[in-house]
Amino acid sequence: MKNFLVVIVVVFVLASCSTNSQLIYLKDTDSNNFNKVDYSNLRNNIEPGDILKIDVQTIFPEAALPYNIPILNSNFSNLQVLKLEGYLIDESMMINYPVLGELSVEDLSLDQLENKITQLLLEGGHLTNHIVKIKRLNSKFTVLGQVHNPGTFSNIDEKLNILQALGYAGDLTIEGKRKDITLIREKNGIRKIHKIDLTNSDFLSKAHYQIRNNDVIIVNPNYSKVKSAGFIGSSSSIASISSLLLSVTLLIINK
Repeated sequence: MKNFLVVIVVVFVLASCSTNSQLIYLKDTDSNNFNKVDYSNLRNNIEPGDILKIDVQTIFPEAALPYNIPILNSNFSNLQVLKLEGYLIDESMMINYPVLGELSVEDLSLDQLENKITQLLLEGGHLTNHIVKIKRLNSKFTVLGQVHNPGTFSNIDEKLNILQALGYAGDLTIEGKRKDITLIREKNGIRKIHKIDLTNSDFLSKAHYQIRNNDVIIVNPNYSKVKSAGFIGSSSSIASISSLLLSVTLLIINK
């Protein structure tokens, strides 16, 4: 009976602690790991609701003026300014571009649209030695759950990855479950849910390693957090109960 009580106390105390392997990111890697970064899965297509800023640059800036939307100084809200300074993509997936007219952006990434406009301007004899740069003005992602700074974040980096996104949110708290990160992604009207284990490097080679516009990342609570929110109570309550059980066990043993 005495040994049984001792075992119960030990198991109870150990269960309330997080192991080292549960807290370390990429625990299966070392300094000798070399992997080529594959951006072939990154093809972040233009989607309805995107606001695109299209800049045409030439040696003589005056030559590019007809192809650029002027930057406005106004009292409009941020979203209104973005719409005025960019091209809002609606369900038709078309934009009305100066001089070139109606252009389809369906099934195109930002890089592909840059190449398309560059070629059309060149082939039509409009410009030569020009560069077209396109960025999404309203890129955003959301991080919820066990992080230091949850919220929705704006970004213009097309190669943002999930580790950087978690960095925007201040990293996981000690109560975040690193082996069970949920990423929700909507693409072409289809919602997919991906599960990510940050302690295992396998996710580095997955398509969902790179963040896309409107992704939602949820950091689930670990066992300690769930337990402290339940009937057992806070960590201080757990410590008090553990201390009481240990005292009772020692009294029984020394009887």
